Amino acid sequence: MSLKINLKEIALKKPLILSGHRLCAGCGASIIVRQVLSVLRGPTILVNATGCLEVATTIYPYTSWQLPWIHNAFENAAATASGIEAGIKAMIRKGRYKYDHVDVICFAGDGGTYDIGIQALSGAFERGHDFLYILYDNEAYMNTGIQRSGGTPLGAATTTSPAGTVIPGKTEHKKPIADIAVAHRIPYVATATPAHWADLMRKVRKGIEVNGPAFIHAFSPCPRGWRTPAGKSIEIAKLAVDTCFFPLWECENGVWKLTDRSLAVARNPKLKKPIEEYLKPQGRFRHLFKPENRHVIKELQERVDRIWEDLLKRCENI
Repeated sequence: MSLKINLKEIALKKPLILSGHRLCAGCGASIIVRQVLSVLRGPTILVNATGCLEVATTIYPYTSWQLPWIHNAFENAAATASGIEAGIKAMIRKGRYKYDHVDVICFAGDGGTYDIGIQALSGAFERGHDFLYILYDNEAYMNTGIQRSGGTPLGAATTTSPAGTVIPGKTEHKKPIADIAVAHRIPYVATATPAHWADLMRKVRKGIEVNGPAFIHAFSPCPRGWRTPAGKSIEIAKLAVDTCFFPLWECENGVWKLTDRSLAVARNPKLKKPIEEYLKPQGRFRHLFKPENRHVIKELQERVDRIWEDLLKRCENI
């Protein structure tokens, strides 16, 4: 599938999430959602797990959403999406639904995906429900006070993994959530960032159009939790890709491919930047630049390099 992105056409579309929501300035999730909603193909129902996106867009009695939307608990977004998809299919079979097909898209943060919601997500993948699950990953439980999650990277300071004199932030690495999705043998898995918007939009349409479960891991900078200026979110997202901390790739029916900037870096290794350039602008990593904590940066760089080299071996389009 090759989706042509027409910016003028997108700009003239009626917005499906309205301005006036209460997400923070510079929030990656708000940009991701606008990009996702600009490439819908038809009737769509959205499922939203508890988190920043849900809380800030639907403060009762108001809503920013201009299409069918349902909020559920942290742990059961994928289960709710599964039930909606199964119910619609049953109604279509009985001739009781006016649409031939309705797309179901689920939005959830890292808390509701890496940790609390992974059981429901794994079950939905195993059953083969036809929906697109989009993880907007801001790498901590930002909505409830910036607590560490399975998506928080090594060394990051959060309220439950503080940077002190004994322990320099989180002591564990990020969980490889997209690899876990691939391991379920679902038809489509991809990574994306709001900075690489055309890449993200094309992947969203692929995920919508594929027959079966699809999963997109979207990198979502959080100025509040990452201690960065609100105007730097897109720059941070670009640095994540350029340092290979967050490579852009897709796995479609078992075939791995690098995409966008990551493909360029693979073909020209001189473009790859050291991990320090990604860490420096973020206050949550400030303590790592003290002499006694520099070993954490070295460990992060070594892990990034290993994962990148492994990814290069998997991908078929370099």
